[in-house]
Amino acid sequence: MAEKWIKTHSGEFKKGREAVFAIERRSRKRIIGAVGLTIDGENRNAELGYWVGKRYRNMGYATEAAELMLMYGFEELNLNRIHAHHFSRNPASGRVLEKIGMKKEGKLRQHAFKWDSFEDLVLYGILREEYFAGLQS
Repeated sequence: MAEKWIKTHSGEFKKGREAVFAIERRSRKRIIGAVGLTIDGENRNAELGYWVGKRYRNMGYATEAAELMLMYGFEELNLNRIHAHHFSRNPASGRVLEKIGMKKEGKLRQHAFKWDSFEDLVLYGILREEYFAGLQS
C-alpha cells in the first residue's frame, strides 16, 4: 500500500513540486513509511511530512528520514526554509522535529478537522543558515 501511494507522487516530483521517498528498513528491504517535501519553489521553502507504520515507531526511522530530507532540501534543492507541523496530541512527532534541529514557532488552534474534532497544529521551522551552522558545531 505504501509503495502504491508513493508512486502517485512521481508527476509532482517531475514538476519540482514534491519529493516523496519511501522509508525502507535496511535489514529486510521492506517499506515501513514515507517522507517528503512539498516544495514552494518561488519562495524557496518546503513543508516536511512523514509517516511510519505503527510497528516501526519509536525506533529512530522518522528522525533519520527527516534528517535526510533536510539535507536534500538544503543541499540539493537550495531551499532557504523547511517547515513542518504536527497535531498537538502527537508530541512524539514534535520530538522528531526538535531532534533534527527545527525550532518550535507556534500553534494554530483548532486548525484541522480530523476524526470528528478540531485539532491544534504545532508549527516548527528551520532556516538554511541554521541547518548549516548545526553541521559545523
